[in-house]
Amino acid sequence: MTRPPATARARAAALALLACLAAAGLAAVQAAPEPQPHPALLDPSLAREQAPADFKVRLATTAGDLVIAVHRDWAPHGADRFYNLVKIGYFSNVAFFRVIDGFMAQAGMHGDPRVSQAWLAARIPDDPVRQSNTRGRVTFAMSSEPNSRSVQFFINYGDNSFLDDSGFAPFGEVVEGFETVQALYAAYGEGEPAGSGPSQAKLYRGGNAYLKGQFPKLDYIRSAVIVP
Repeated sequence: MTRPPATARARAAALALLACLAAAGLAAVQAAPEPQPHPALLDPSLAREQAPADFKVRLATTAGDLVIAVHRDWAPHGADRFYNLVKIGYFSNVAFFRVIDGFMAQAGMHGDPRVSQAWLAARIPDDPVRQSNTRGRVTFAMSSEPNSRSVQFFINYGDNSFLDDSGFAPFGEVVEGFETVQALYAAYGEGEPAGSGPSQAKLYRGGNAYLKGQFPKLDYIRSAVIVP
């Protein structure tokens, strides 16, 4: 029986080795574990770092990207909370669920009801209002109760300085991509019960499944990262 030349045998052996390596690499990729959610998503006590004096956050959204510059001296508690939420990946796949033309775009209720429940009582102290709620400024939402800020924030579309006297303290501002903010889907309008848009109570209980089922055109934050 004839045998192939040595060069042919070496080439065949090399191809076989490459095939084995490729198969092993594919198996390793397939076996790689999924990234685990940050434990602070279900335990807010683990997200208490002090933010830098100034930092920037890039939000990649379904409407495009935008960059928020945060200044800790504007609102220290607000800046720290935003910094920690970004670092733990809280804003991934979080909807702009309340977008009102000429007023503001609001986000921050988590798509997983378990996370929403964990953060419901994770409130931060009020900050003095040192900057005004003007176009592009970013501010945490709050109720009429003291120290009620938690995870929801909004971006002002215009001059909303009337909010200043009510204690809404901006902690940053959009410095790139304001056209993205303006492009966020706004046709659903105000939420229930004042309007026909998403209900915060139903979003709290049903998460993104509720939003995607009843308000499929909403825009989402795909990711939020701290940038140089």
